[in-house]
Parts: sequence; structure tokens; C-alpha cells
Amino acid sequence: MARIDSIAAIEAAVGKASSAIDLKVIDHVDATAQRWLAASPLMFAGIGDGGGVTLTLGGGAAGFARSDGATLAVPLDRIDDPATIRAGAGFGSLFLLPGIGETLRINGRVVAVADGEARIAVEECYVHCAKALIRSAFWHPDPPGQAIDDAGAFAAASRFMALATVDPDGHADLSPKGDPAGALAHLDGDALWFADRPGNRRTDSFRNIIAQPRIAAALLIPGSHRIVRIAGTATLTTDEAARERFAVQDKVPRVAVRIDDLRVALGESAALARAPLWPGAPPPADIRPAKMFVEHIRLNRARGLGARIASAVTSIPGLMQKGLDKDYHDNLY
Repeated sequence: MARIDSIAAIEAAVGKASSAIDLKVIDHVDATAQRWLAASPLMFAGIGDGGGVTLTLGGGAAGFARSDGATLAVPLDRIDDPATIRAGAGFGSLFLLPGIGETLRINGRVVAVADGEARIAVEECYVHCAKALIRSAFWHPDPPGQAIDDAGAFAAASRFMALATVDPDGHADLSPKGDPAGALAHLDGDALWFADRPGNRRTDSFRNIIAQPRIAAALLIPGSHRIVRIAGTATLTTDEAARERFAVQDKVPRVAVRIDDLRVALGESAALARAPLWPGAPPPADIRPAKMFVEHIRLNRARGLGARIASAVTSIPGLMQKGLDKDYHDNLY
């Protein structure tokens, strides 16, 4: 198996990410992201340290989580597995908005678990591109998924994955993955395989897996309140046969991922059942992901020439949205 075991090997497989990618990341939850939280009914969260990571969901009425800018607060009674959240742990999260393809990612460190809530010191806040939700047709539910009782069949029918990883220093990452049914994940004996598709071009999860390969994941069928929970040890590969089985529209992914030491469990998610996703309320008119990208670039503390040029270019009205639309059309797979 053509294993990827270094950053150089990752970059050889998927390309080197431009430094401009980091310009969209800010170190606090700004006003645009707070409006997102106020409308979001669902969170995926990865919690971990140098020894590994767990994944849980949080959900409820819109605005169940909130932020004062420097911290994120999540009620424990809205979280499926509140015992996994502990002070000092790394925290990576993903918040969804019904009808919106982009997602909001907030990462940091748990500073307190008290008075019925977890508080996280925010280190990163940014908008993630819509490719995973577009490929998974996340906002087009499939009610028959609720009736699948076999974990392998559920995995084969799944269309969305939340992947949690953590580096040796406890910096957690929660990445969305999406594909049509049959092309996202396969249980193959004692291993689970999935493909990596083009995304926001950050390689956080890859870097984490190389440094600390224990992962956690959740597989979903949009419309179902059930999930398959996955935990195990990940290996990245460019093996041709492994990649070709995930071809979609004649596009073969550049990287496949194998999960060994596998633990698999199919069950209900109370958070997913509480969150009014399908159908969900229309998103507020003032939440526009393209404008959030622009605002976050403007708020980024980088002050080099590249940052100034990026801020000036992306502030041209409509330019960011046109760029996103073109990328989603041309580089979906």
C-alpha cells in the first residue's frame, strides 16, 4: 500500500496549500459568526488530547450554542455525550445552518465544564466551503435511512461524514466529508475505507493523522436521526486500487483513508433528533457565507502585503461569490 507518512507526501498527493488559505481564519467569534450560531440547530464536535479523540453531536433549537467572541458556550444537556467534554481538552466543532452548504468551524480548548455548560476558549473561527454538503445533497433527506438496522448497510448508504482528528498537542479538528450514497464509505472486513475529495484546501486532518492516527467519525444519511459511530486508527494512501473504488463522475480521489482497529456502532443521536433540520427554517437573510469569507479576511490579524492584497481583492462586490460558485462547479470532485 502506497502509504502517506509525511507532510511532503501529502503535498505531493494533493498539492501544497496556499498561505492565503489561512487568511480566512480569525481568532474570535465575530458578529457574523455569532449570527450564524444564533440560527444553527446542530453541532458536530471532536474532543481530544495527544492520546486520541472522541466525537459527539450537539443539537436543539436554533441558537442552543452561543459566543461572547472570546469563548463558545454549549449547554451540556444539548450534547449526546457530555462526559467526553473535559477541561483542558482540545475542541474542534462544525455548525450547520439549514439550507446553507457552507459550514462554520470553531476550534479551541475547553476551559471549564460547570453550571450545566462547557466553555471553550476560541482559537480559530472560519467558514468552510460547501463542497461536502453539495456532494452529499445534505439538505435533500432520505427518510428510508431511518429503517436501516445494519451498520455495514448504513455505512454503504451514508452520504455525510464528520471526521474528528487531533494532533499530539491536543489541537482538535472536525472536518466534513460528503459523497453520493455508495461512494462515501465502505466497511471491508475489519477495516473501513473512505475517500478524500477537494475541500477548503487546508490539510489539518491529514497532518493530524500522520502525527497521531487515532480518529473518530460519524456517518449520516440525511433525513435519518441515526448515525454510525466510528473509531480507530487511520492510514492515508495513494494506492490506485483503493482510490479507484471511490471514483465519481470519472474523477478518482487523490487520497484514500483506511481505518483499522475498528469500533463501529449504529444508534440514535438525540441531538440530531432535536435539531429541526429537515425541513429546517430558512436561514436569516443577513447570513451570507461569501460575505463572511470577506469579513474574516478583513479581520485576520495578518498584516503582510499578501493579506492586504487579498483583503482588497475579495472586497470587490460579488467577486467572492463568483469565485465560490466557479470552484463548486469546476472542482467538486
